[in-house]
Amino acid sequence: MVAPPTAMFQTTRRRLALWYTTVTAIVLLLFASGVYWYVRTTLVERVDDTLNHVVEIVQRSLVIEPGAASDEQVLTAVGKVAPALKVNVEASFRDNTTTTEDDHIDLEWFSPTGDLLWSTLSEPLNLPVKVNPEGKTVPIDAEHVVRQVTDRIVAGNQILGYLRVSHPWFEVTKPSRQLLQDLTLGLSLMISAVAFIGWLLSGIAIAPVRESYQQLKQFTADASHELRNPIAVIQTNAQVALADPEPDAIAQQQQLQVIERLTRRLGRLVDDLLFLARQEGGLVPFEAEPVDISLLLTDVIEEQSMIADHKQIQLDCQACETALVSLAGVPSAPCPPTSLPNWQVQGDADQLLRLFTNIISNSLQYTPEDGRIEISLEEEKWQNQAAIAITIKDNGVGIPEAALPHIFDRFYRVDPARQRSATSGSGLGLAIAKVIVENHGGDIQLQSRPQQGTEVKIRLPLYTEPSKSRPPLTAASRSGHP
Repeated sequence: MVAPPTAMFQTTRRRLALWYTTVTAIVLLLFASGVYWYVRTTLVERVDDTLNHVVEIVQRSLVIEPGAASDEQVLTAVGKVAPALKVNVEASFRDNTTTTEDDHIDLEWFSPTGDLLWSTLSEPLNLPVKVNPEGKTVPIDAEHVVRQVTDRIVAGNQILGYLRVSHPWFEVTKPSRQLLQDLTLGLSLMISAVAFIGWLLSGIAIAPVRESYQQLKQFTADASHELRNPIAVIQTNAQVALADPEPDAIAQQQQLQVIERLTRRLGRLVDDLLFLARQEGGLVPFEAEPVDISLLLTDVIEEQSMIADHKQIQLDCQACETALVSLAGVPSAPCPPTSLPNWQVQGDADQLLRLFTNIISNSLQYTPEDGRIEISLEEEKWQNQAAIAITIKDNGVGIPEAALPHIFDRFYRVDPARQRSATSGSGLGLAIAKVIVENHGGDIQLQSRPQQGTEVKIRLPLYTEPSKSRPPLTAASRSGHP
């Protein structure tokens, strides 16, 4: 069973937010672990450095004296006899008590046989003497743990004793525990914030997908509607013609005319859809050449003149008339050819012809009889470059303000309940016009008011190097345009 679109988008949004939160949480956890490990290691190293430093100081302050008469000579490790030495404990450690208490460091001095001779502790630790100059964590009881360094003190080849230095372990565990609590609280707050931000970001990220899905859904429904009606009418006419046992030639001719008309409409629709698909997919190479807009508009007006004359609509383009008069070489022309403005752009002539054909045919379709369509050209500064502004203005039925933001959408209808006639367009004219303008790096804007008319303004970058000869772009010199 396929999930509804709303549930599908919500599920996708939750997954995106969950993945975002999970990945961020893992990164934060690794970072926090690294910080905790670094701080704890630094604290332990500082304690060990302090203990080793105390050992060095105590070792330098030891008072070494000759031993008793009975121990006057000892056998060294290499088998030689040497005078016996011993450490004067009272003289060596009398000034260390205050210092070690202030620094929370305890000292213990052991004889060469491991007997405790002197200590700053109130009670002995009762721990065996094990040489450990690198530092070791030793538990005293269930509540007390110390960090110890035990070093062997040697004079020449004679062992004088063992020095054990202890440091309270809580000076490592206490800040470590506080850091752990702070990191845990910080991680919890950050992950919560990341989850909230992830939910917002996933909503923002999925919004274009939702919009595209809605547009695709609307496009599919509109395209299906556009295809369904003609196909149904074609099928009905064909079935009626085939079911008649005694066909009438006139009736069959009318039915075939309807089928032919609807087939043309389907062909235009398919052609428009293919054009949009190829342009958006980049399947058709863009071949740019200098194109004279005034002469191209002249061709379009010439093609649309029959429809305009039939509806008694006046098509005016002063720039087109001036270009034709100058091109014909009439002596009385108001502007000699050398003073003609440059109305050239760099673009695809076939696409531009299709663009203006769609716009002008729309104006003719929605302008009542005895109406007027004015086409003007002017040069203006647009986006820090010279551009040609082509304005096509009519006094037709106009478009409601609420429909203007969607007027360039495919198959969009100002009145959804209105059905298109068999001779109407495919509903893609303005969408195609926008694609063509964007292909040429231009801009298209539409302003309209109900019962007051519509104004379409197209801006195209000006071609700054006009060609030497400007032959007219006549319809007969092209093929394949709509």
